[in-house]
Amino acid sequence: MPSNFLVAWLGRTDLKAAAGEREAGLGPIAQGVQAGGYDVIYLLSDFSAAESKAYIKWLTSRTDASIHLHTAKLTSPINFGEIYERVLEVLETIEQHGAQLTYHLSPGTPAMASVWILLAKTTHPARLIQSSPQSGVQEADIPFDIAAEFIPKLLQQSDERLTSLAQGTPEESAEFSSIIHRSAVMKRVIAQARRVAIRSIPVLIEGESGTGKELMARAIHKASPRAGKPFVAVNCGAIPPELVESEFFGHKKGSFTGAVADRKGHFERADGGTIFLDEIGELPKAIQVKLLRTLQENEVTPVGSSESRKIDVRVVAATNRTLINEVAEGNFREDLFYRLAVAIIKLPPLRERAGDISLLIDVLLRQVNDAAKDIGIKHKKISVSAKNLMLQHTWPGNIRELLNTLQRAAVWSDDESISLEAIKDAILLSPKTLQGDDGILNRPVESGLELEALMTQVARHYIERALDHTRNNKTQASKLLGFGNYQTFTNWMNRYGVGK
Repeated sequence: MPSNFLVAWLGRTDLKAAAGEREAGLGPIAQGVQAGGYDVIYLLSDFSAAESKAYIKWLTSRTDASIHLHTAKLTSPINFGEIYERVLEVLETIEQHGAQLTYHLSPGTPAMASVWILLAKTTHPARLIQSSPQSGVQEADIPFDIAAEFIPKLLQQSDERLTSLAQGTPEESAEFSSIIHRSAVMKRVIAQARRVAIRSIPVLIEGESGTGKELMARAIHKASPRAGKPFVAVNCGAIPPELVESEFFGHKKGSFTGAVADRKGHFERADGGTIFLDEIGELPKAIQVKLLRTLQENEVTPVGSSESRKIDVRVVAATNRTLINEVAEGNFREDLFYRLAVAIIKLPPLRERAGDISLLIDVLLRQVNDAAKDIGIKHKKISVSAKNLMLQHTWPGNIRELLNTLQRAAVWSDDESISLEAIKDAILLSPKTLQGDDGILNRPVESGLELEALMTQVARHYIERALDHTRNNKTQASKLLGFGNYQTFTNWMNRYGVGK
């Protein structure tokens, strides 16, 4: 059986109770502990080490539960962003134990209580309790519709700048404001991008399709000393192989059929500025050699010419592959890789950006509404249930899929509010997702098949993949697979023999 964990912030009233002040009574935490029968207690504290340890000693004498103290220093006890991050640190530790969670709302500030409600009703489900000397300990029954109203309000709160992480980088600039985020992982990525932006070194951006690699490249250019010069974006995978050299380096008139005039290539057009080579992993090997020479010599030679031309171009490349793996497999030149990968920025997929999806839904829906005015579609809001479904989706197509889903839902919704049904219709499942790699939904039944064996195969396949993706974090894996709680997921693991 999973252990029962109580998680709470240490409050001022609790400290007064430990100090023996009569009006404080037992304090909210001790009151909740005595009523709950918990196995483990995790306390977050923004108080001094001496005050916190004194309270732990006092509480230990009143319970047999194991007590853990997590020091969580805040610049302000009402800073939603910091409270959220400190709480996630604790929950990520606890979830490895497969615990049954209870959050205590009463200790601490209203901002702390709000974050507990937000997490309990969205990404980290838990039981909620509250207590008072007059009413004792009560379960806090907060419907999702009410809890969801906290989300936009919380997300509107300004976060403290990531000064410690971004130390040594320029101040936060408007150039990166188009990258909508609030998650810690994206703050780290943008801090890295700001650091490299001011230096004219090559940058390699890696990330799944739809994660915003070109948006990041443009932000780096705008934050660089080359901001006033050209930014030339090139989709390397969209150029026919026989035209890549001409497109990159230009050509002379008459150098091949159709070359009716001299033409500058992308590198010359980007002279003084930045060239963005998207999907660089698609480049043919022959062009990789010539691109390497261009980067080494800072010059290009147009097709049909014997004279090279000096250029001054910063290269930002991007790929949805892991390029070092392509090198190992012989698909990409090692020397070119190390020439491009002076700085590597890895954009996380949307499913790993905790806290960003709700913010992106709000921002992207505003963009959809602005665009919809021109085609006569009325302004749309999104219902609580529809937004909750979107928060649970894994978004394999990342931000691009999120935007397209909102656009489809807006078009298909006759009402002012986008409903749950409209979002269900708008979220597309690819044929590969529906059928499986082996066409599992299309097997003939005329000669019979073992349905139970097929169900076992599918269940084991996805359970094992989810565990592998989350590094055996069962709580996160259960969320990826849409289970209502950790225990149900564990039951499925036992039923299908996963992990045995």
